Amino acid sequence: MKWVAWGVSWLRVFAVALALAVLGNIVWYSSAVQKIIYPIAHRQEIMKYAAEYQLDPYLVTAIIRRESKFWSWAESDRGAKGLMQIMPQTGAWIAEQMPLPGYTPDQLYEPEVNIRMGCWYLASLQREFHGNQALMIAAYNGGRGNVRQWLTEHRWSGREQTLDMIPFPETRIYVRNVLYDYGMYHRLYD
Repeated sequence: MKWVAWGVSWLRVFAVALALAVLGNIVWYSSAVQKIIYPIAHRQEIMKYAAEYQLDPYLVTAIIRRESKFWSWAESDRGAKGLMQIMPQTGAWIAEQMPLPGYTPDQLYEPEVNIRMGCWYLASLQREFHGNQALMIAAYNGGRGNVRQWLTEHRWSGREQTLDMIPFPETRIYVRNVLYDYGMYHRLYD
């Protein structure tokens, strides 16, 4: 009888130890797989320009992931180009404001230039919307003028808790997705 009780308790200890080892490997494996799904390509440029423009690099990374999946030659149906999907006319305006002498729209395909310009633009949105990330992301996708109008007309409060009020369905989904990716990058890389 004592052997049975002793054997059962060792069996329990072994089962618990095995379960903990398996769970530990699953957590490690899951994190490794998640880092494949949530990479940080162009890390050096992201870190450099996020620091220069006082942005969270994981926010920049989340935007790039959603905009282009890190493909520098990405081009949208509407003509947005590069990693951060900058429209050529927006790129010309950014280049004038920065200033970026000798700018051409083809430079939007160059990761260094695209990330620099995208970070400059995000920093301008950060200043305009007082660091409110939901507003910044919405303006990045739906246009700063539209976001200002939504706020003025009380169509959206600009709070994360009220994303369902964003008038443009595409922007509503985009903001949710970027915020989700942003959280994932913080969990995986912090």
